Amino acid sequence: MDPKLDMNGIYEPSMDVVAREIEGELIIVPITSGIGDLEDELYTLNPTGRLIWAKLDGKKDLKTIAAELAAEHQSSPGEIETDVAGFVPELLDRRIVVRSSGK
Repeated sequence: MDPKLDMNGIYEPSMDVVAREIEGELIIVPITSGIGDLEDELYTLNPTGRLIWAKLDGKKDLKTIAAELAAEHQSSPGEIETDVAGFVPELLDRRIVVRSSGK
């Protein structure tokens, strides 16, 4: 697991991105400079990423999100936690997701 990721932490989409579903694809668009990679301007998520993204609401911690996804998709909680722990740090590194201030 990424050392900067806190599975008890609460995360949410950055205010510096906009996400829209277009023709069945979730597209994430940075709206300020310095977000993401210099090479990438738009991001799309695979089905697993989309499921995790939909739960990043700034209200639930990552452990709760993983448990909900495991129950909804009849998967192993450990497997889902591994997916979450692998995906969220990528979004954090690109500043697409931020740790929630707990409002």
